[in-house]
Amino acid sequence: MNLLVEDIINSKSIEQLKEIKKEFHKNEMAFEKILSEILIEDKDDTLDLFIQDIHKHPVISKHLQLLSKSEKNIEEKFDIIFNLQKRKIELDELFKINYPNESKSRKSIEKQILKTKNVELIQQFSDIKYYSKEVLFQHKNSKYLNIWLEKAKLLSQNYNNEKLEKYIKVFNKVANYVLQLEEVKSKEIETQSKIDNIIKNNKKLNTTIEQEIETLSTNFIKSAYSLIITLLVITIIFIIYLAFKVNRNVALSFNEVEEKVEDGLKTIKKLNHEIENTQKEVVFTMGAIGESRSKETGNHVKRVAEYSKLLALYYGLSKEEAELLKQASPMHDIGKVAIPDSILNKPGRFDDKEREVMNTHAKLGYEMLKHSNRALLKAAAIVSLEHHEKWDGTGYPKGLKGEEIHIYGRITAIADVFDALGSDRCYKKAWEDEKIFKLFKEEKAKHFDPKLVDIFFENLNEFLEIRNKFKDTEE
Repeated sequence: MNLLVEDIINSKSIEQLKEIKKEFHKNEMAFEKILSEILIEDKDDTLDLFIQDIHKHPVISKHLQLLSKSEKNIEEKFDIIFNLQKRKIELDELFKINYPNESKSRKSIEKQILKTKNVELIQQFSDIKYYSKEVLFQHKNSKYLNIWLEKAKLLSQNYNNEKLEKYIKVFNKVANYVLQLEEVKSKEIETQSKIDNIIKNNKKLNTTIEQEIETLSTNFIKSAYSLIITLLVITIIFIIYLAFKVNRNVALSFNEVEEKVEDGLKTIKKLNHEIENTQKEVVFTMGAIGESRSKETGNHVKRVAEYSKLLALYYGLSKEEAELLKQASPMHDIGKVAIPDSILNKPGRFDDKEREVMNTHAKLGYEMLKHSNRALLKAAAIVSLEHHEKWDGTGYPKGLKGEEIHIYGRITAIADVFDALGSDRCYKKAWEDEKIFKLFKEEKAKHFDPKLVDIFFENLNEFLEIRNKFKDTEE
């Protein structure tokens, strides 16, 4: 915006002004479109009973409304500065057209007066000549114009001449153009200052909104942790109760005690297994949240998890780390919970502004997960942040290149793209296998880690078996 204002003030023609105005309105329309999509009252779904769209939060919504109002104010100020610059260009053109007439007329009068050899007249004209430059090129204010008019009046009284009267009229006309130009410049500076203040306030609002989104995301994760911890506490209490039941009757026979202990241990193992499954289900559910927002199936995250584990094992990661990645990879798109439905479920290609909003999901997911000390959620944070990075450095959000990208991000990238291309989405039909394989070969060492692409093709049958095992069922 600052650059557009500077372009306006520095513009030299009406045509340039019109181009700048066209560019400004194009940017404003794009901004208003994005803002209207964010602020639209979209229909709540079942998921909204548990997680509210971030942009609907009262505090976020209030600041977005303020941002919208501020942009309207900028539009008004832009129109003002546009009209001022237009007037300045017009006055400048009028000055350039009429100043040669003033100069020509002044020189003609000067020759006549010099011929009179009247010292008093020559001195009076010299004063006029001096103050004409003060008015037109130095001080450019009404004070010096009035002094000039007084000097011209005095000369006119002593030297009654038709050419002199004509010159006075021409000069007065040119001088008024100059004074109007100065007034327009002053108003331009004042308006530019107001626009600068609005832009500064907008930057503060943007920063505030980002901080509020981070706080809300953190609170959501804390709530999820609280739920898991509550389940664990209840489970532990139940285990203690069972242990108490096993040991309370000291009169039981050895065989009965042994049987009770074995039953108790079996129960404990079963509960531990259930706890582990519950933790995994919570992670898968959180991963599915991001997918469900964009109308994708829960099987997508299951397939991505299995593909990721298979790639990790063949890449050389340990069984434990491969299993960790399997559990973490379903959360690669958790950041989509913060993306408006109107963008997330758009049945077509995104424009530049929509793509910019959509691409924030990687960073948002990372912000939601990075605060955890648990290995699983730490891995999930890495996956969320880096699964859209590309081997050649053209990905987002950081533009990482080659092995700068964490192996978790490189593996999940291939797993996610393979499944996404082979699945129906709201904006496309599933690709044929040959088309997918052709793309993978073309994107080797561009989008994807070349070693992982080789692993994919060397073990293609296993990937296809996973896809078939967890294929989507038509409803």
